[in-house]
Amino acid sequence: MKIGVIADTHGDLVGWQKVMEEIFSDVDMIIHAGDLFNYGPRNPMPEGFAPGDLVQEMNELEIPLVVARGNCDSDVDDSVVNFPVQSPFALVQIGSLRIIVNHGDKLSDEEKVDLAKRWRANIFISAHTHRPKLAREGDVVFLNPGSPSLPKENSTVGLVEETDGEVEIKIIDVETGKVMME
Repeated sequence: MKIGVIADTHGDLVGWQKVMEEIFSDVDMIIHAGDLFNYGPRNPMPEGFAPGDLVQEMNELEIPLVVARGNCDSDVDDSVVNFPVQSPFALVQIGSLRIIVNHGDKLSDEEKVDLAKRWRANIFISAHTHRPKLAREGDVVFLNPGSPSLPKENSTVGLVEETDGEVEIKIIDVETGKVMME
C-alpha cells in the first residue's frame, strides 16, 4: 500500500498536477491534510491558482482521497466536491496501520501526542505551517508534508509505504524528486 500525503494546495492546479504526474502516479490513496482550494488573506495567490480546475481534477480521481478540513476550507467547498471533507479529524485504518489526520492549526504538539496515544495511532498527519516535518515520539510518527504550492521552504509532499508489515515514510522535494527526510 502506497499513500501520497499532501496539504496546503491552496487552489494551485499546477502544483497538484506536478505532484500527481511525478510523485503520486502510482499511489493507492491520497491523504490531504487541508487547505485545498482557497489561498487565504495572509498568503500570496499561488502561481497556478485555478481552484475550479483543481476541484474537477480531485473529483475525477480514481483512487480514494481522504481529506481533513483546513482553516482556509469553507462550507461552500463541500458543495462542489464529491468526496467528504472531514472535520476536525480524519481517521484512516489500513490493516494494522492507524493514521490520524488534522490540519494542525488548533492543536498544540502536546495535544497531538495525547490524541495519537489515545487513538493508538501509528502516524499523525498535520499541516498548516507549510514546512515539512518528520519526527517520532514514542511509537507515533508525526508527519507534516509541507506544501507543494506555497512552501515556506522547499515544495514538498509525503509518501507512506507499507510493504510486508514494514512502514517507510518519506518527505519528497517536489522540484527535484529527491527524498529530504525519511
